[in-house]
Amino acid sequence: MFLNFFYELKNAGLPVSVKEYLTLLSAVDAGVAGKKIEHFYYLSRASLVKDERHLDKFDRVFGQVFKGLESVGEGIEAEIPEDWLRKLTERFLTDEEKAQVEALGGWDKIMEELRKRLDEQKERHEGGSKWIGTGGTSPFGAYGYNPEGVRIGQDGNRNFRAVKVWDKRDFKDLDGEVELGTRTIKLALRKLRRFARAGAAEELDLDGTIKGTAHKGYLDIAFRPERRNTVKVLLFFDVGGSMDYHIKETEELFSAARSEFKHMDYFYFHNCIYEGVWKNNARRHAERVPTWDVIHTYPSDYKVIFVGDAAMSPYEIALAGGSVEHWNEEAGQVWMQRMLDTFKHAVWLNPTPERYWSETPSLQMMRQIVEGRMYPLTLDGIEAAIAELLR
Repeated sequence: MFLNFFYELKNAGLPVSVKEYLTLLSAVDAGVAGKKIEHFYYLSRASLVKDERHLDKFDRVFGQVFKGLESVGEGIEAEIPEDWLRKLTERFLTDEEKAQVEALGGWDKIMEELRKRLDEQKERHEGGSKWIGTGGTSPFGAYGYNPEGVRIGQDGNRNFRAVKVWDKRDFKDLDGEVELGTRTIKLALRKLRRFARAGAAEELDLDGTIKGTAHKGYLDIAFRPERRNTVKVLLFFDVGGSMDYHIKETEELFSAARSEFKHMDYFYFHNCIYEGVWKNNARRHAERVPTWDVIHTYPSDYKVIFVGDAAMSPYEIALAGGSVEHWNEEAGQVWMQRMLDTFKHAVWLNPTPERYWSETPSLQMMRQIVEGRMYPLTLDGIEAAIAELLR
């Protein structure tokens, strides 16, 4: 298993050496990691990862290789985590049972009822249809089911029905060093590049040198400004939630764009553009960039590309306070329109296959906001988006 772990890390592109691998094995033999998988995780990460840019790759490989491996205790005794006990109440309903569960009836009603529950509820609750609890059909809580509600204390999506999430959620930065599968994307993006002579005269002008030498009768070396890519690109990546299923395609696009454009910057957002975006997902709550600053900092000639599946609650687009994560003073569509009014050359790339677009109401809303300039994240889609940006 350990040898397979080493090979999988190498295959994922992590610069892991044999010496580091042997160091890890020596530490395991010495009992440094004990008998808990979490201790082994931190030990192997400290031994094998030398650059924080590779942490995300390491986590993916570790989860793949050691999936399902839990702590080993003495004899048959084991300490069962509280989270396991909570998930014992997780409720799975048939399609017929789900159809019988009714939503409260809109954003305002959900928020009003949540305030009442917070005021009235005094103890933990399981399996019901009203209180904040677990494993029931209440609109509030975890591991149950309701057509729309507020997810509280659940580790990840199950039904993609929550209109707001009462949790701190950790997103990962995209890996800008991804190479596999990016070559064809680079070729497609290259059509967006435009060149102009700019800067100091430091490139040899062969034609000018030949003409000058022939005209003057002696060697006359001529120089000219180097050809530089004049296209400026601004990328906005949706991260977290349902976008976790599209990390590979998005990273390939990100990596290709970084290598093709000298004038490129990027930001992250979740589901929809609001009053703030960020550059570092690990510090997205502490180091936000006001969207107004983005609008006022970058000239309007930047080509803007939004990348996301546009899969969210319609409230997140249409209503103030509709964001799934925070209370936004203005609706998402207001901020999207401000961006589009500033940057006239803008498109949206969607990793969801186009044949499924009609099944998502929020996607249709976003497609209308961007005036139909939404394209699938495929080679044909990228080429169509570039054609639109060059119009």
